Amino acid sequence: MNPLHIPATASSPEIEFRFDAHELSLRGESFPENAAAFFGPVIASLREFLALPDQDRTLTVDVALTYFNSSSTKMLFTLFDMLDKAAGTGRRVVLQWQHDVDDDTIREFGEELAVDFKNLEIRLRAVDA
Repeated sequence: MNPLHIPATASSPEIEFRFDAHELSLRGESFPENAAAFFGPVIASLREFLALPDQDRTLTVDVALTYFNSSSTKMLFTLFDMLDKAAGTGRRVVLQWQHDVDDDTIREFGEELAVDFKNLEIRLRAVDA
């Protein structure tokens, strides 16, 4: 599979999926006009990737979103649900949730993810802006 790279825009995050390294990253702000259309290629690529037989390696998902709207939240939950199901079958999935040290909203969202997605190994990481 070829790597997936979607550059950031003023309203959408940078997405980088390096299949060979088993790394997916989302960085920036996410409030695209059509979140389903924006996240569609990411979801399709993840679905294809998770269907591959190489289940031994850890998939690391690095999320550093400083803002996301409700339609982006729905799409993130779709991604995280796919990852949680994969982890439930024995695949190790580490979700690194980065948040600004002063951003309680983003931190609390990450804490809620740990409650909602029990199979994921979720690591909260505070970073200085």
